[in-house]
Amino acid sequence: MPPAPAKHRKTRAPAKRAPRRKKLKLVTTTMELGELQHRPAALPLGVKVALLRAETPTVSFYRYLYNTVGAPAFWCARRKLNDAAIGALIADPAIEIYVLYVGGVPAGFAELDLRQGTEIELAHFGLVPEFVGPGLADYLLGWVVDEAWRRGPDRLWLNTTNFDHPTVLAAYQKVGFRAVHQEARQIDDPRLTGLLPKDLAVPHAALAE
Repeated sequence: MPPAPAKHRKTRAPAKRAPRRKKLKLVTTTMELGELQHRPAALPLGVKVALLRAETPTVSFYRYLYNTVGAPAFWCARRKLNDAAIGALIADPAIEIYVLYVGGVPAGFAELDLRQGTEIELAHFGLVPEFVGPGLADYLLGWVVDEAWRRGPDRLWLNTTNFDHPTVLAAYQKVGFRAVHQEARQIDDPRLTGLLPKDLAVPHAALAE
């Protein structure tokens, strides 16, 4: 009799391991404006813009601005807040939100925090990714810094990180900001906690060693 065919044992696929939580290196640089060094930059030719204060922004509109502008720079703090907390924050008259429109479309925003009285923080600043490049960032930054500086604050300051666009530090320095403090620490990757899209690219400078 011919030998019985050998029985093939089914092998189980190796169990998938949960993704290991990676650490990212966050370097935060605090900068202060000592003396205004230039006036707002000129707009690129042929660009139709409007700069308006969002006096009563809705939570959904603010989230759109914050999430769209901030995702490439890994902004997470406001993503952790619920709608009630966001609503209370943006309803505060000491929080001023200025939106840059290009051709009628929101292209970026800047947020001034005046809650400390004679100190003003440039809390948020940036462009929607599709509008990065043609000189709009210099225009928006120059305008909002000029707007804050005319109030005569004792201190105008901001925080920038190694997640920000690589040209932003030079832009701040061009206006007159100077670094006064720097702090480095490791953080959990917010893409793995669901705060940010998993396919979001991490700047090389933020990869923990």
